[in-house]
Amino acid sequence: MLDGSSAPPGANDWRCAPPHEHPDPVVLVHGTWGNQNNWNVLAPQLKDQGYCVFSLNYGRDTASVTGARPGVYGTGDIRESAWQLAEFVDKVRAATHGAHVDLVAHSQGGIVARQYMRFDGGVDHADPQHNSVRRLITLGATNHGTTYRDMGYLVSTGSAGSPVKSVVTRVLGVAAAQQVVGSEFLRRLNAGGDTEPGVDYTVIASRLDQVTTPPESTFLRPGPRAVVDNVWVQNVCAKDTVDHSDLPRSPAVIEIVEQALDPADVARGCD
Repeated sequence: MLDGSSAPPGANDWRCAPPHEHPDPVVLVHGTWGNQNNWNVLAPQLKDQGYCVFSLNYGRDTASVTGARPGVYGTGDIRESAWQLAEFVDKVRAATHGAHVDLVAHSQGGIVARQYMRFDGGVDHADPQHNSVRRLITLGATNHGTTYRDMGYLVSTGSAGSPVKSVVTRVLGVAAAQQVVGSEFLRRLNAGGDTEPGVDYTVIASRLDQVTTPPESTFLRPGPRAVVDNVWVQNVCAKDTVDHSDLPRSPAVIEIVEQALDPADVARGCD
C-alpha cells in the first residue's frame, strides 16, 4: 500500500481555478486504515474532466497496533478527524475561491463528512444557501454502523468502559469502535436525522460489501430540504462483484460518482 505521503495524480493543485462547468472543487475523503492514495484511480479521472480535485490524510493515531503501521490513517477519534476535514475544506475554498465543495467519501470518510457537516461548520443550518458542502457522495459509508465480524455486541450498551471495546480500540483504533453498530458516537451523530438541509446525497452500496454490514445500513433517509439517492452498484451493473475495499477503484462506482457530480455526464454503461 502506498503510504499517502504524496497526493494522488491530479490532486492538490493549489493553483487550480474551477471552470464554469465544474465550479465546486471535489474533496476526496478516504476510509478506515487507508490514506489519500486510495483515490489514485478516481482523482486523475476527475482532473481530466476539468474538476479541481483535492485529497487529504486524516485520523493518524499511533496509539493502536494498527494505527502505528506506516501509511495507516483513519484510526483516530472521528470527531477530531472531522475537525481536520473542516480545516482542509477551508483551505480548499480559500485557494479556489469556491463558495462550496463536493465531498466524495469512502467508508468511515462518509461519517467523518457527516460529523463535519452537522457539528463543525460544514452546513449553515440557519441558511443552507451558505453551506460549505453542496454534495456528499459516499461509497460504502458506515452511516448506521457495522456488524462487521459480529462485533456489534461489543458496544450494545454504548459503554465507553466496556473491556472488550477497549481491546478493539487498542488493536484497531478508536474509529473502529466508533463505527460498530449501536456505538455512542453513532447514536449522537444520527440523533437528529440522517441528512442536513441543502445538501444533495448520493449513497452508493454494493451487495457484496462484507465490511459495512449489512450493506443496506449505509443508506440514508432524507430529512427536510435534503435530496438522497440510494444506489446499489448491482442495480447499475447487475454482474458487478465489487467489494468494500475496491469501491473507490470500481469503474461502475466511478461512473455513478461522475454522474452524481454532474448529471449531464453521459453514462458509458457496464464493461
